Amino acid sequence: MKKHSALALDADFSKIIAATHHDPFAVLGRHDTDQGSGQLARITVFMPFAESVALLEPELTLTRLSGTDFFELSVPPSVLPAHYRLAWTDKDGVVHEGYDPYDFPQQLPAFDLHLFGEGKHWHVYQVLGGHLHSVDGIDGVLFAVWAPNAGRVSVVGDFNRWDGRCHPMRCRSGVWELFVPGLAAGCLYKFEIWNRHTQQVLLKTDPYGQQFEFRPHTSSIVVAEGGYAWQDQAWMAGRAAHDWLHEPMAIYEVHLGSWQRDAQGNFMNYRELAVHLVDYVKDLGFTHIELLPVTEHPLDASWGYQTTGYFAPTSRHGSPDDFRCFVDACHQAGIGVILDWVPAHFPKDAFALARFDGSALYEHEDPRKGEHRDWGTLIYNYGRNEVKNFLLASAMFWLEEFHLDGLRVDAVASMLYLDYSRKHGDWLPNQYGGNENLEAIDFIRELNAVTHDQHPGTVMMAEESTAWPQVTRPTWTGGLGFSMKWNMGWMHDILKYMSEDPVHRSYHHDQLTFGLLYAFTENFCLPFSHDEVVHGKNSLVNKMPGDEWQRFANLRLLYTLMYTYPGKKLLFMGCEFGQGSEWNFNRVLDWYVLDYAHHQGVQALVRDLNRLYKAQPALFKHDFDHHGFDWIDCHDVQNSIISYRRKNGDDELIVVLNFTPVIREYYRIGVPKEGLYTEIFNSDSSYYDGSNTGNAAVWAEPKPWMNLPHSICLTLPPLGALILKV
Repeated sequence: MKKHSALALDADFSKIIAATHHDPFAVLGRHDTDQGSGQLARITVFMPFAESVALLEPELTLTRLSGTDFFELSVPPSVLPAHYRLAWTDKDGVVHEGYDPYDFPQQLPAFDLHLFGEGKHWHVYQVLGGHLHSVDGIDGVLFAVWAPNAGRVSVVGDFNRWDGRCHPMRCRSGVWELFVPGLAAGCLYKFEIWNRHTQQVLLKTDPYGQQFEFRPHTSSIVVAEGGYAWQDQAWMAGRAAHDWLHEPMAIYEVHLGSWQRDAQGNFMNYRELAVHLVDYVKDLGFTHIELLPVTEHPLDASWGYQTTGYFAPTSRHGSPDDFRCFVDACHQAGIGVILDWVPAHFPKDAFALARFDGSALYEHEDPRKGEHRDWGTLIYNYGRNEVKNFLLASAMFWLEEFHLDGLRVDAVASMLYLDYSRKHGDWLPNQYGGNENLEAIDFIRELNAVTHDQHPGTVMMAEESTAWPQVTRPTWTGGLGFSMKWNMGWMHDILKYMSEDPVHRSYHHDQLTFGLLYAFTENFCLPFSHDEVVHGKNSLVNKMPGDEWQRFANLRLLYTLMYTYPGKKLLFMGCEFGQGSEWNFNRVLDWYVLDYAHHQGVQALVRDLNRLYKAQPALFKHDFDHHGFDWIDCHDVQNSIISYRRKNGDDELIVVLNFTPVIREYYRIGVPKEGLYTEIFNSDSSYYDGSNTGNAAVWAEPKPWMNLPHSICLTLPPLGALILKV
């Protein structure tokens, strides 16, 4: 224990009282002193709300220093236990008992702090934050937070009247820590930070907090750890060896707050969703659910993309264990779970990461590098080890603690380019004079390398809208290392083409076929996502031209194109039954439309496409290489018809799509071999509320056509698609 002279100790009192002392352990707690009668242990406590303080074991009363809230007692060291207990009476006459937090040594291992400083501590979320902790059999909570530029940090909460004078923390290498004995799971807390340069006092939520209050409240909550009993062992074991490259993946994208709500209009709990949503998705045949961000966020209107809690499922739908139950239920039903995750930017809310310790800690100081003007958000400083570690640990947290099967990384393009959505002169070039964000690129590569190494079988998906090369190629070849990339170009081209009146489509045929020129340059996912049905863009069905029958026929044709085109599939909720109104985050989907035949037909079509897709390896085995696709005819511009083969070795399907409302009779296409070609899917079936035009089966004639040795004559349905198998 340190020794202090009375003069030095007295000089620190005013700093403790003013809550500006950077090292409260130098003043408070137990310290050896040299007095005339020999060595004594002086106990000093500071309790602003106490009327009296006593020592237990032995029972002795501490003396209040006149005119202050300091209490002191000097006793021979030998009479004190390893950790002494105090009893204090507050101003309401209530007696409290507990151990003195300032009687405990440092708790954070130096090696953890070293790894964090190096940016290499993938599990730092187990160290920083507020965690249940035990010291010499004494239970409590260990708080730790990174705030290197702070003059003083205190933990405040419902246990100390939110008073920053009560529990100031000790600083070690920029990380502040304090073990508070007697606290348990469920207590509310924040960090109060004093800026020694501006004298400003900040009240911040825990960046590593694993649970938060229901908005608009923002306090962090200490969680009970390790209590959930997972039942998805078979899924997890199979996932590690899962060859997702050559397996079907049909993703149902969901915003939990507006998919469904309870009878009172309240958000559903994760456990309720584990029944209703999982049953629905399983019935429709999707292989995965992708969640719009459930990372904690203050504003519903941000849809979760302006995150403040990178280690916490939003309390809108329940507790962390409730969310574990949801993922567990998905896995037991054979459904994977992917989370939208946002490392590109964060909001400016004063209670969260913005200027966390009074300085630009997580962001850049210069707004030319540190601010997204379009979104009103801040950009992470990827070159700072501790910031990079924060994001890497967040990714690991969701994959490890919640058994998620992948992350979809939002706004990757904004991370890659220093001049993203910036005018000339409003950005700073890199050290070589270019517009590439070299620090962000290094972070992305490390993110993908670490997650794939530590959690084999998981996928990392990039929302990347530019022509950046090798997004889905390994880092060791110079790629970014993502598993898949959203094919934004294909999506925009196809939706633009489908929005044209069929009479004009012949003039836009290149939009229909252009995607195959680059289809195998990356591992693509084909997304009809939330972004395409909001902000005035209209719902998918109402993007389609024509009368009601034609709009729904076009929609069924569009979905058949997606399911037979190379690439994994993604469909936003509501699109599977042809919701007519734009998506509104603030209200549930228009489930009532399923009373009508057109909508029932679209839903039935999506269900059957999912089943067909999973049952036919030709539709998924070679999504990412040219061996799985061959054009039969991509040149029939006049009739707006395309036909192609999807292949898996000798097993193959013939796909023909007619993008006009005209029935085409005796339409001949080439086929690779003789035999009976059976129609196994028809988007115009009466089962889907179509006109039921089609072919039961047709024999191939030994008549060469379109560079193939045989051919068949078909009746093509209006605005319809056929899938045939020999």
